[in-house]
Amino acid sequence: MSEYRDIWSYLKHTDKPVFLYGTGNGADKILNEMSRLGIKASEVFASDDFVRKNRIFRGFPVLSHSRVKELYDDFIVLVSFGSNRPEVLENILKLKSEHELYSVDVPVYGDEIFNFRFYEKHTGEIELAEKLLADEFSKYVYRSIINFKLSGEIQFLLDCQTQRDEAYENILRLNGDEIYADLGAFNGDTVFEFLSHVKSCRKIYAFEPDVKNYSKLVKNTKSVPNIQCFNLCISDRRGEIRFSSDGGRNGSESKTGVAVPCNSLDGVLNGSGCTFIKFDVEGFETPAIKGAAETIKKYKPKMLISCYHRSEDIFRIPLLVREIRDDYKISIRHYPYIPAWDTQFYFT
Repeated sequence: MSEYRDIWSYLKHTDKPVFLYGTGNGADKILNEMSRLGIKASEVFASDDFVRKNRIFRGFPVLSHSRVKELYDDFIVLVSFGSNRPEVLENILKLKSEHELYSVDVPVYGDEIFNFRFYEKHTGEIELAEKLLADEFSKYVYRSIINFKLSGEIQFLLDCQTQRDEAYENILRLNGDEIYADLGAFNGDTVFEFLSHVKSCRKIYAFEPDVKNYSKLVKNTKSVPNIQCFNLCISDRRGEIRFSSDGGRNGSESKTGVAVPCNSLDGVLNGSGCTFIKFDVEGFETPAIKGAAETIKKYKPKMLISCYHRSEDIFRIPLLVREIRDDYKISIRHYPYIPAWDTQFYFT
């Protein structure tokens, strides 16, 4: 399947200076891996509009893009953050036209980097997951995502991306009789995305573990009929999980976080039916699927499952669902985002 070189091997042997574009968690993980491999980072820079005076990141003064171009003629740019904002994606493409540019894939959660060694270790599972896909376009998307993860070449993402409405219209094809479980409902945005594709529904279960987000969820959906909101982390067991968040989308399990109740979807539904489940639970997808196994077995709900939080999600998720039920039609789509975030499996 692999068509391109391993970006990490390339960076290790290049003579060009390597610059990180952007700061934050992604840049931290990239610098950690570069350090582990003995790859030197020469500079860190940000877009001219976002540079703050005297900003230091990991010992690097954060330069403006204009200043970097004044100092250097030829260098490699590593995009070290994620975005789906059109103006940001446009700026990345502009940078790509001016410099050798890559977007290095590091996991949102977990420590395993999707490099060539990881690919070789899991080749059998990756190839088996591809064979489970129901259509040729899904297989094309799958191969494109794998090649992007290995190479850092953003063209793979650009060539396979579609818009979100396409999956609702051509894959999910929801009707007005749905019972929807939104696992990771954030502030209610995906509740309204769902409602925009159905004329009505019987019931909505919306789960959000972060207290600030949950408050927004309740407020934003107060006019939605037949909705029940839960300040709950969905997992494979009942208990509690320490959860850390700043009120954004990327809350996660943390030893120092706030104790949040957790339960399985099976436990909450207690045998009641469900026709559509969305899993976007920030790295908890595997336990969340296991915790919905009885619902999946009994009702075969349509499912949307995010597969970009952990390196192994791209093959683990379809293989796990197949163990629960082997009669699903499986598709995959990637929506405009750099890196390969907002990549989803669909089970129908």
